Amino acid sequence: MKWLAKFTTLSFLLSVTFTASAAPNDFSQAKRLLRDHVYNDQNQTAGGDFYCGCKWEWVGKSGGRMDPNSCGFQATKQASRATRLEWEHVAAISAVAQQRQCWRDGGRENCQRTDPVFNRMEGDMFNLVPSIGTANALRSNINYGMVSGPSMPLGACTTKIGTTVRAVEPRNEVKGEAARITFYMADRYNIRLSDQQQRVLVAWDRSYPVSAWEKERDRRIAYSMGHHNPFVTGERQWVPGYKPLAEGIASGSAQPQTQKASESPLKSSQLSSAGAVRGNSKSNVYHLTQGCPSYEQISQRNRVEFETEAAAVKAGYRKAGNCA
Repeated sequence: MKWLAKFTTLSFLLSVTFTASAAPNDFSQAKRLLRDHVYNDQNQTAGGDFYCGCKWEWVGKSGGRMDPNSCGFQATKQASRATRLEWEHVAAISAVAQQRQCWRDGGRENCQRTDPVFNRMEGDMFNLVPSIGTANALRSNINYGMVSGPSMPLGACTTKIGTTVRAVEPRNEVKGEAARITFYMADRYNIRLSDQQQRVLVAWDRSYPVSAWEKERDRRIAYSMGHHNPFVTGERQWVPGYKPLAEGIASGSAQPQTQKASESPLKSSQLSSAGAVRGNSKSNVYHLTQGCPSYEQISQRNRVEFETEAAAVKAGYRKAGNCA
């Protein structure tokens, strides 16, 4: 049955290539892409969620229902979120955003409303992992580190959330992944890491090499983001004194990737002129300047500009039903 396995793999690759090749413009888009093209077949695997290894069932467009019993998870605080799948920012978004003026002027909501660069930071798929909601809530924006002394009881979950030491020590299975994701975010968005953080993360990076799933995750996300995590592929290595390249800030205002007409699922006669296609990131519907009455009604916060209809379709959008 080797031919069947090869066919299945090829089919999956093709589906990812043609449906998830434009980087998300915000957190909502990122969650949908992660569900549909990265973690779609991972909800019942041995790896489970990031912090505790719990399995889950998909629910809605980007969420899921966690099964705490599958990993022996128990908690006395935030217990109501134990059955919720939540998308965790490995590098806390507050740390990512502190350099943005929008954050200083009004925090997260202000950034989401006014700063497209922040929206791309918040929706960077490499920094998002599925997490059991309680662990996500208890971690909050605490930095990763080694936890000595008492920690919050989480049942069989081996992630440690310190109660006297303000640090979170993820389970061994994801320590290396956590380090390489943090390095990526620090490098891409010019985030400062303390000397203590760097020492711990460098040690985790060396002690827990890149796993097969981490390589596969990187490959799947790269189809949407348009680049890899170089700390996973081995192109870069974090060392003390490393100077971030800040590529994400330099390119953060770029428009979504477009595709060549020859590759488009639309006929060439259906392609719109440049700048004439506007998407709504909340509904994943696009509108044209001509024949679509809602073109000007999309709020600034939800606007996504495309050069062609082909680019909008490739990013997962569909044409508005009220277009002529």
